[in-house]
Amino acid sequence: MPEMRQYKDFSDELNDISGRVIDCAFQVHKTLGPGSLEVNYEDAFTYELEKKNLVYERQKRVQIPYKDIVLKSYFRFDLVVANQILIELKAVEKIHPIHKAQVIAYLKAVSLPIGILINFNVPLIKDGINRLTLRPSGTPC
Repeated sequence: MPEMRQYKDFSDELNDISGRVIDCAFQVHKTLGPGSLEVNYEDAFTYELEKKNLVYERQKRVQIPYKDIVLKSYFRFDLVVANQILIELKAVEKIHPIHKAQVIAYLKAVSLPIGILINFNVPLIKDGINRLTLRPSGTPC
Protein backbone atom coordinates (compact mmCIF):
# COMPACT_ATOMS: atom_id res chain seq x y z
CA MET A 1 0.00 0.00 0.00
CA PRO A 2 1.32 3.50 -0.75
CA GLU A 3 2.49 5.59 2.19
CA MET A 4 -0.19 7.94 3.51
CA ARG A 5 0.61 11.56 2.74
CA GLN A 6 0.95 13.58 5.92
CA TYR A 7 -0.80 16.92 6.09
CA LYS A 8 0.86 19.66 8.14
CA ASP A 9 -2.44 21.41 8.80
CA PHE A 10 -3.56 18.70 11.25
CA SER A 11 -2.12 16.95 14.29
CA ASP A 12 -0.14 13.74 13.98
CA GLU A 13 -2.97 11.94 15.77
CA LEU A 14 -5.58 13.16 13.27
CA ASN A 15 -3.32 12.27 10.35
CA ASP A 16 -2.83 8.80 11.85
CA ILE A 17 -6.57 8.24 12.20
CA SER A 18 -7.11 9.53 8.66
CA GLY A 19 -4.48 7.11 7.36
CA ARG A 20 -6.08 4.19 9.19
CA VAL A 21 -9.47 5.13 7.71
CA ILE A 22 -7.95 5.18 4.22
CA ASP A 23 -6.41 1.77 4.88
CA CYS A 24 -9.89 0.47 5.74
CA ALA A 25 -11.07 1.65 2.31
CA PHE A 26 -8.18 -0.19 0.64
CA GLN A 27 -9.03 -3.39 2.54
CA VAL A 28 -12.73 -3.22 1.63
CA HIS A 29 -12.02 -2.51 -2.04
CA LYS A 30 -9.38 -5.26 -2.19
CA THR A 31 -11.97 -7.79 -1.00
CA LEU A 32 -15.25 -6.59 -2.55
CA GLY A 33 -13.96 -4.68 -5.57
CA PRO A 34 -16.25 -2.39 -7.55
CA GLY A 35 -19.88 -3.23 -8.29
CA SER A 36 -21.41 -3.89 -4.85
CA LEU A 37 -24.14 -1.88 -3.18
CA GLU A 38 -23.24 1.03 -0.93
CA VAL A 39 -24.70 -0.75 2.11
CA ASN A 40 -22.33 -3.69 1.52
CA TYR A 41 -19.37 -1.32 1.51
CA GLU A 42 -20.62 0.36 4.66
CA ASP A 43 -20.97 -2.98 6.47
CA ALA A 44 -17.49 -4.08 5.39
CA PHE A 45 -16.02 -0.66 6.19
CA THR A 46 -17.35 -0.73 9.76
CA TYR A 47 -15.90 -4.22 10.16
CA GLU A 48 -12.49 -2.86 9.16
CA LEU A 49 -12.86 0.13 11.51
CA GLU A 50 -13.59 -2.24 14.38
CA LYS A 51 -10.53 -4.34 13.53
CA LYS A 52 -8.42 -1.16 13.82
CA ASN A 53 -10.10 -0.25 17.14
CA LEU A 54 -11.46 2.98 15.67
CA VAL A 55 -14.51 4.40 17.40
CA TYR A 56 -17.27 5.43 14.99
CA GLU A 57 -20.91 6.42 14.74
CA ARG A 58 -22.92 5.02 11.86
CA GLN A 59 -25.80 6.84 10.13
CA LYS A 60 -25.43 9.75 12.55
CA ARG A 61 -28.29 12.23 12.38
CA VAL A 62 -27.49 15.90 12.91
CA GLN A 63 -29.90 18.81 12.79
CA ILE A 64 -29.14 21.59 10.33
CA PRO A 65 -28.33 25.07 11.67
CA TYR A 66 -29.89 27.90 9.67
CA LYS A 67 -29.31 31.53 10.63
CA ASP A 68 -30.52 31.78 14.24
CA ILE A 69 -32.60 28.56 14.24
CA VAL A 70 -32.14 24.84 13.79
CA LEU A 71 -34.17 23.26 11.00
CA LYS A 72 -36.56 20.41 11.76
CA SER A 73 -34.88 18.34 9.07
CA TYR A 74 -31.45 16.80 9.54
CA PHE A 75 -28.36 15.53 7.77
CA ARG A 76 -27.55 11.84 7.99
CA PHE A 77 -23.83 11.07 7.85
CA ASP A 78 -22.68 7.63 6.75
CA LEU A 79 -19.98 7.55 9.43
CA VAL A 80 -18.15 9.78 11.86
CA VAL A 81 -14.84 8.33 13.06
CA ALA A 82 -13.25 9.32 16.37
CA ASN A 83 -15.64 12.31 16.57
CA GLN A 84 -13.32 14.05 14.10
CA ILE A 85 -13.57 12.60 10.59
CA LEU A 86 -16.73 12.48 8.53
CA ILE A 87 -16.89 9.59 6.05
CA GLU A 88 -19.27 9.63 3.08
CA LEU A 89 -19.38 6.36 1.14
CA LYS A 90 -20.53 6.09 -2.46
CA ALA A 91 -20.90 3.36 -5.07
CA VAL A 92 -21.45 5.52 -8.13
CA GLU A 93 -20.14 5.67 -11.68
CA LYS A 94 -18.24 8.86 -10.92
CA ILE A 95 -17.90 11.48 -8.21
CA HIS A 96 -19.62 14.70 -9.24
CA PRO A 97 -19.15 18.17 -7.76
CA ILE A 98 -22.46 17.76 -5.89
CA HIS A 99 -20.97 14.84 -3.91
CA LYS A 100 -18.07 17.03 -2.77
CA ALA A 101 -20.46 19.89 -2.01
CA GLN A 102 -22.48 17.52 0.16
CA VAL A 103 -19.42 16.67 2.27
CA ILE A 104 -18.42 20.34 2.54
CA ALA A 105 -21.97 21.20 3.71
CA TYR A 106 -21.76 18.44 6.32
CA LEU A 107 -18.37 19.68 7.57
CA LYS A 108 -19.68 23.23 7.88
CA ALA A 109 -22.79 22.08 9.75
CA VAL A 110 -20.88 20.20 12.45
CA SER A 111 -17.47 21.88 12.38
CA LEU A 112 -15.52 18.68 11.80
CA PRO A 113 -11.99 19.17 10.42
CA ILE A 114 -11.86 16.42 7.78
CA GLY A 115 -14.28 14.74 5.42
CA ILE A 116 -13.34 11.70 3.37
CA LEU A 117 -15.49 10.93 0.35
CA ILE A 118 -14.94 7.37 -0.86
CA ASN A 119 -16.33 5.96 -4.10
CA PHE A 120 -15.87 2.18 -4.20
CA ASN A 121 -17.11 1.81 -7.77
CA VAL A 122 -13.66 2.39 -9.30
CA PRO A 123 -11.01 0.00 -10.66
CA LEU A 124 -8.34 1.51 -8.34
CA ILE A 125 -9.54 2.70 -4.94
CA LYS A 126 -6.90 5.45 -4.82
CA ASP A 127 -8.90 7.11 -7.61
CA GLY A 128 -12.06 6.96 -5.50
CA ILE A 129 -10.75 8.70 -2.37
CA ASN A 130 -11.24 12.44 -1.85
CA ARG A 131 -10.02 14.11 1.34
CA LEU A 132 -11.86 17.38 1.99
CA THR A 133 -11.09 19.93 4.67
CA LEU A 134 -12.19 23.40 5.66
CA ARG A 135 -9.93 26.36 6.28
CA PRO A 136 -10.38 28.00 9.68
CA SER A 137 -12.61 30.56 7.91
CA GLY A 138 -15.01 27.73 6.98
CA THR A 139 -14.18 27.76 3.26
CA PRO A 140 -13.16 24.55 1.44
CA CYS A 141 -9.52 23.79 0.70
